[in-house]
Amino acid sequence: MDRWNGVLKIQLPPNSSTFYRVAASLGLSSPKNLAVPFGNAIFFTGDRVEGTGNPVIERLSDPQTIAEILVSKFGGSVNAFVVEASEFNGSFAVYKDFIPTVNEYGEPKSYDATGFPASTSLVLLLTRFLAEAKNIILGKQKEAYLYEASPSAFSCKPKTALLGFSKGGTVLNQLITEFAFSEIQSTQIPSQLNKKEDDSFIPTSKEGLFESISEIHYVDVGLNVEGAYLTDKDAIDRISARIAQRESGIFRFLFHGTPRQWRDERRIWIRKEKDTLVRLLKKTAHTNMGKLHLCERLYFPRKNPDLQMHFEIIDVMDVS
Repeated sequence: MDRWNGVLKIQLPPNSSTFYRVAASLGLSSPKNLAVPFGNAIFFTGDRVEGTGNPVIERLSDPQTIAEILVSKFGGSVNAFVVEASEFNGSFAVYKDFIPTVNEYGEPKSYDATGFPASTSLVLLLTRFLAEAKNIILGKQKEAYLYEASPSAFSCKPKTALLGFSKGGTVLNQLITEFAFSEIQSTQIPSQLNKKEDDSFIPTSKEGLFESISEIHYVDVGLNVEGAYLTDKDAIDRISARIAQRESGIFRFLFHGTPRQWRDERRIWIRKEKDTLVRLLKKTAHTNMGKLHLCERLYFPRKNPDLQMHFEIIDVMDVS
């Protein structure tokens, strides 16, 4: 399948001076038409690491490279999006629109579903990205974009896999919290594109997003303070109940880690928080009718912790 690969800067709040840098790899059914995806893999990056001189770290810091890696792992029928924070305080990523409680270093004080900022922001970000990408695919011509429902098009709305790397895991925590406390009601994001067509590519409401999520991947997440993993028992209990009520099938939590994070003696809370979240999820097994699956994977277990393994996990992680 041919693909369109690109990096765009997307303005989220009206009249904002900040932009989200989003890389994507989108499947094409023809030179001027997007293929209907089986799913979307959405990856949130962490803090910037520059000037290391390490070719592995440099390559895996590039969002377009990460998007291509995601396609190689999830399959050619999946569209991949890699989202960078809109603000950086030096090297520190600050996801202010997604997590309003973050401080100047991008560290959340808490995870609060009020106003559903992360899910609303993500849907709007994807919608605006898709609109701009279609214009580019058309070469900014005036002809109308033609939606091509080929025989191979998937009849169901695409599933969503969410991945948070390093500090990007905080966005997962916020999205999971919002999913836990969401109500079943339709709140459609306005769009210039046809609603039915949009639904075939990306979720167009926060409810649609929550219903589409099938996988959560924590990818070597960590913070210099507590809050790298969600440990709110009430939120986890609600998540389990919501998963049990969904018509869709299995919901997977996958934990990918390296010694750099899980064996860091200076930040022992990272491993403790991960273990707490895993334990809470396991305890809810009886309430979700077996729909919630867990998997923990430690990579490079015999190596001493270093920065390269922290990035290299993106290349070697097993998402199956």
